[in-house]
Amino acid sequence: MPTRQSLDGNAIGLMILLCFCWGLQQVAVKLAAPVIGSTLQLGLRSAIAALLVLLLIRIRNIPFSLRDQHVVPGLVAGLLFAGEFLAISYGLNFTSASHISVFLYTAPIFTVLGLHFLIPAERLQASQWGGILASFAGVAIAFSGAFSNAGPEPDTRHMLIGDSLGILAAMLWAATTVTIRKSSLSEAEPTTTLFYQLAGAAVILLAVVALQGESLPAAWNAIAWSSMIFQSVVVAFASYLAWFWLMRRYLASRLAVFSFLTPLFGVAAGVILMQDPVSLRFAVGALLVLGGIVLVNFKHN
Repeated sequence: MPTRQSLDGNAIGLMILLCFCWGLQQVAVKLAAPVIGSTLQLGLRSAIAALLVLLLIRIRNIPFSLRDQHVVPGLVAGLLFAGEFLAISYGLNFTSASHISVFLYTAPIFTVLGLHFLIPAERLQASQWGGILASFAGVAIAFSGAFSNAGPEPDTRHMLIGDSLGILAAMLWAATTVTIRKSSLSEAEPTTTLFYQLAGAAVILLAVVALQGESLPAAWNAIAWSSMIFQSVVVAFASYLAWFWLMRRYLASRLAVFSFLTPLFGVAAGVILMQDPVSLRFAVGALLVLGGIVLVNFKHN
């Protein structure tokens, strides 16, 4: 199995761009929610992006088969991917979006933990574990202001259910990354890995939407169209394809820690597009996140 590299300047720059897109995605979903439900959005974008992946495979004659060694891990990755988004959708019914954000982005902790014990090349040193904890603490501090300024919370039982679903989503996200890294998908074409995840998410999410009796809205506005195009083409197709390309070449544990930037970019997008306020806690949290990333990616002799 080829040796993965530590992150270089190109990988770091691309990861920052991907995190920006993933952070902006949350605002895109929220802006379109009055017209089209979040679960339906996620299902549709997955279906559209899966078709785009198949088109790319055909145009570039990329090897692809539903009968090779990638089928089983591909199906597992697809189920985990769909489960992550289902957990987020249902979790938001019980707790606040801020709580879900904090718990979802504990995923790198679970990812690094799994990779540390399963793959020797992915093991972290003590200072790098300190970076993981610093990044997680930064995310928690950045969002803690939202907790104290939030409106009335649901009762304790409902909040615990929602928070637990947020943690479950993080664990499913981490399990997806570990499954890909540990299985034959780690050496598969990025298009193969992405197709299995998108197809699995599309089938399961749209089935859930159908069971709930939800249908496509009769009228779409410009915001809904723009949001769906951004989510389908930029996020679910281009950014995820770039993510899997990176995972084939670089250490997954080093890449995973950059996902801590995503909720910070999400807040920044909210400030610019939705006039959300920025607190001192957010600034302090952002510095901790950046410091943690430096520690995790510090090269030891």
